[in-house]
Amino acid sequence: MAIRMEIEQFAENLILEAQNKGASDIHLLPEITHYFLFFRISGELYEHSQVKSTEANRLISYFKYLSGMDVGERRKPQSGSIQLMLKESKQALRFSTISNYRSQESMVIRLLNEMKTGSLNRTTFFQNEVIEMNELVRFKSGLILFSGPVGSGKTTTMYQLIRDYHTQFKQQVITVEDPVEIEESAFLQTEVNEKAGIFYETLLKSSLRHHPDTMIIGEIRDEETARVVIRGALTGHLMIATIHAKNAVGVLSRLLELGVTMDQLRQTLLGIVFQKLVPKLCAFCEEESLVICPHVKGHEKRAVIYEVVTKQDLRNCLSNELTLTNQQNDTPRSFNRLLRKAYVYGYISKTTFQKYQIP
Repeated sequence: MAIRMEIEQFAENLILEAQNKGASDIHLLPEITHYFLFFRISGELYEHSQVKSTEANRLISYFKYLSGMDVGERRKPQSGSIQLMLKESKQALRFSTISNYRSQESMVIRLLNEMKTGSLNRTTFFQNEVIEMNELVRFKSGLILFSGPVGSGKTTTMYQLIRDYHTQFKQQVITVEDPVEIEESAFLQTEVNEKAGIFYETLLKSSLRHHPDTMIIGEIRDEETARVVIRGALTGHLMIATIHAKNAVGVLSRLLELGVTMDQLRQTLLGIVFQKLVPKLCAFCEEESLVICPHVKGHEKRAVIYEVVTKQDLRNCLSNELTLTNQQNDTPRSFNRLLRKAYVYGYISKTTFQKYQIP
């Protein structure tokens, strides 16, 4: 019992410290004789400490137990999620495990932060793209796609846009996620549970039969998901989803790979949003706002740059798939153009500008 209480306390203190430092992830990575423990803060990994392998394994087993994973299974990758009760609040956590060739298990813990009301206007360098996104979510049917790196705030953006619109015009909003990242009482949130036979495709099809006004889909991950999303957009629903791609134009190529036709895209696609969280320039640090910088709060150390492709720019892209890349690179408000603008205005450093450009 004493050992268990020790692990429980260590786990709670670790999560609380990660919260206080504004970390998005905790990484437990094995070496031969010990584990490295890292915090990911503002997109960068910072070493927190080194722990003995026995202690790290107990911690991993504890989190696996809490999240319903198979504690005895160390060879196969696993994932899970929980709501952990802390001293003054609860923290949503997502876990992922994978073993190396020495059968040592590693774990990444994702801290899912609560959505801050009105954050889109406060956490972006440029307001024009936020105005365009707010116009997009007013359509009654069609498809809006979001893309960007992991941890770039895509889910927060989607939720905030629909939440703001929902406060003005009541509607039924259904989300299909794996897992639910942000709790929102105004939405009907559904979650994949493969152990219970609730799969992504099953939820999507069932949700469409529930006659929602708007659906938020966590990710278009395969041909079946893409087909159901397109069908929903064609049958009078507003479908909002994420999809992984290198840039805004890459979203179109990715959908074509998943079997969506250009004709279907022309009929359904309202807009594409590509976003990245970019470190701000701190006048006191004279560089990116450092983790230890006391002048800028943790959640304010980065801001979002959005690229929104809609209207004529989108029609130009859909008119000829062979020239997508050249067309998009020439637009005045492409991601790279806006990144350069942020650098010229002194919002970001030269190092950040060079690092975050899309080649």
